[in-house]
Amino acid sequence: MLDRRILTFLTLYDTMSYHETARRLSLTQPAVTQQIHSLEAEYGQKLFLYDHRSLRRTEAAATLALFARGMARSDRLLREAMAESAEHPHLRIGATKTIGDFVLADAAARFLAAPGRQLKLVVDNTQNLLRLLERDEIDFAAVEGDFDRRRYGSRLLRMEPFVGICAQNHSFAGRLVPPEELVRQTLFLREPGSGTRAVAERLLLGLDCPPERFDRVVCVSSFGLLCRLTARGSGVSFVYRAVAENESSLATFTVTGEPVEHAFHYVYLRDCGAEALIDSFGPV
Repeated sequence: MLDRRILTFLTLYDTMSYHETARRLSLTQPAVTQQIHSLEAEYGQKLFLYDHRSLRRTEAAATLALFARGMARSDRLLREAMAESAEHPHLRIGATKTIGDFVLADAAARFLAAPGRQLKLVVDNTQNLLRLLERDEIDFAAVEGDFDRRRYGSRLLRMEPFVGICAQNHSFAGRLVPPEELVRQTLFLREPGSGTRAVAERLLLGLDCPPERFDRVVCVSSFGLLCRLTARGSGVSFVYRAVAENESSLATFTVTGEPVEHAFHYVYLRDCGAEALIDSFGPV
């Protein structure tokens, strides 16, 4: 059973308001204060401080929150198992846009083929998915972006080639393109926080042609719009092969001469039973 103080702490950590925490948990504010003081005494650390009447979290609170969310998730999974929900698992999965739009459909369809199974699938960028993971709003996330391997557990989903894309009639189609030609193009990039953008920027930096060297850089958060603009010859971009294969109006090109691959990972909070949930979802 989850320690009631942990639930109170997590609620206060998220709301940063003793009044709102008391309201949500149907407690008095003195009761909330007493539970927080009890945790502080147990761990020998201050968790919250007032700075000019503004409540702020301490570093100790951030550390406790990381482990407390895992405890809360383990408690939820235990309750579901005790209620025999394991026969009909209810999964909450996050996926970055590349993976959600172009990779997970077959696995999701196989999972849902069994009667009684429930699935919530959230598609967002890597940074936002990690926030949802921290708040226990998803069980695990399938991401192509970078994440802190000391903070999260992970499992390799698959390796995916990363390619340049252009219109079918573009001069780059099917070619090995020198960096000095590449930077004379309009470059389409996903929004900041996107795993695809992070990989593209890292690739371009390694070629000594970072985005600021391009004639023009346009940020496009929609894969569909990015691909349509590219197919019409408005610019070039870099995406995973799974995206390019889905668009017959696109051609591909390379810059390095060697295929660039990047790992897709399942990412989860450690010690909270997520590995078993990933197994229940099945292979991609």
